This record gives sequence, C-alpha cells and structure tokens, in this order.
Amino acid sequence: MSRTGEEPMTQDERLDYLTRAFIADSAEYGHLAVPRDAEGKRRLLRSLMNVRMPRTMDAETLRIQDEYLRARAEEKGIVKPEDIPVVRGAVSLWQGDITRLAADAVVNAANSQMLGCFVPMHTCIDNCIHTFAGIQLRAECGRKMNRLREEYGPDYEQPTAVPMLTDGYCLPAKKVIHVVGPIVSGRLTPALERDLADCYSNVLELCRENGLRSVAFCCISTGVFRFPPDRAAGIAVRTVEQWLDEHGGAVDRVIFNVFTDRDREIYERIFQAARA
Repeated sequence: MSRTGEEPMTQDERLDYLTRAFIADSAEYGHLAVPRDAEGKRRLLRSLMNVRMPRTMDAETLRIQDEYLRARAEEKGIVKPEDIPVVRGAVSLWQGDITRLAADAVVNAANSQMLGCFVPMHTCIDNCIHTFAGIQLRAECGRKMNRLREEYGPDYEQPTAVPMLTDGYCLPAKKVIHVVGPIVSGRLTPALERDLADCYSNVLELCRENGLRSVAFCCISTGVFRFPPDRAAGIAVRTVEQWLDEHGGAVDRVIFNVFTDRDREIYERIFQAARA
C-alpha cells in the first residue's frame, strides 16, 4: 500500500495504518481511539500485538507490519556477529538489545506455553522478541504447540531445556530458538543446575543440526525464574566452552548477550578469572 500507488509509505503512515488495523482486529479493544502522538501509537500498537492470540491476519496488514518492523530494526541499528569482539575462542560478550543482532539465531527465554509474553509493554526478552519479530512468530509457535498437543495430549507444555526452532520473521536474526529454563522456587539444587546446562548444550546441538553458525544466548532463567545470576553465568560459560571444545568448528560464534551492567560485570569477571 502506498500514498500515490508509487511512493512507499513513511514510517509515520505505517504506524498510523497499523494502529488502526490492530484496533479494528481486536474484539476486546476495538473501541479504543488512535492516540495523536507517535509514541502513544507505538505503545498502543505494541500492547495490541502483545495481547493478541495466535491467529491469522490479512496479507496487507502483515506486509505493512513487516515493512514497519524492518525499518524499526534499521533505526535501532543492526549488529552483526563480526562487529562484536571475541573474548576467547569462538565466544563473545555483548551488552545490548538482542533484537538488534543479525546472528543466525537468537535464544528466547520462553515459558512452557511457548506463545510469548501477553503482558502489554512488558520488558522481558520474550515480549521484546515477539514484538519485534511480528505477530507471525506467535502464530508459528501456536501451530507447533497445537501439533505437539495432538501428539502428546491437550495438557502438553514444553519441557525444560527442550528447544523449539522458529523463523525470525522481522528480526535481523534468521531464526529464534525458544527454550524453557529451570525455575528456582526454593534452594538451588544440582538438578536445576543440570537443567540449565542442558538448555545451553541442547540449543547448540539444535544449531549444529540446522547449520546455524552463530547464536546469541540471553541470560536464561535469571529473571522471574530466579536462577542466581552469578551461578547461571558460570554454568553458561562452562557448558558452552566445553561443547565448543567437543564439537570444533560446528558453530563459528557464540554470543553471550546481556542487557544490564550487573550481568555484563558478572561475565567479565568470569572471563578475567579464566585468564588469570
């Protein structure tokens, strides 16, 4: 769709179109008015995307959504693995928004329903990845979970440390690997530590099986799943480096993606201690 049939839509025009389209698509929120300001429209559009159940959308809206989100990715700045320094071997540490990374795959810390975060504007990585990939990501996850429920029963939930591969859609990354990390509800146990290690090694195995040469890991389980960040980072680094030693050349680059200063400092201490 364009303004004259020849000129492409501007980002403001795409945002306005999408806000109206997603309001019209919503049975519960169809009464909402379109905000006047761009930031209000962005917040409303993201919120409507966040709460939308997995289902189809008309092709024209999807096309404009894709144009809008890919332009947003360019605005934020796309980061390639080769732009990130290597810490040692095939391992890098990078602080920033994982939805900017043009790796072959980025890892999403998912929940057992595997449909993303439904809380409007939530800042968790699950919400961010689904928002900037576009609504096709939740739809694909929904289709995969429906097939699994047909096979294993209607109460099926994705087990801990069993990764699921999907397309990346409007993300710079080609693929998303969704994995459910262990939940620490009491004391940290050896079983929970093994589960976290399995998250990292199973994701790397999935990369090897699918020819994905670069992968960016988020900090699995350290948020609302309450895995101690220091211990989680130690397990992550040890597991990844051991896997790379055992499967030389299977993956070219593994990026530990952190968002907070605290997590960056934790990983930096681990790498510095190893060099000492």
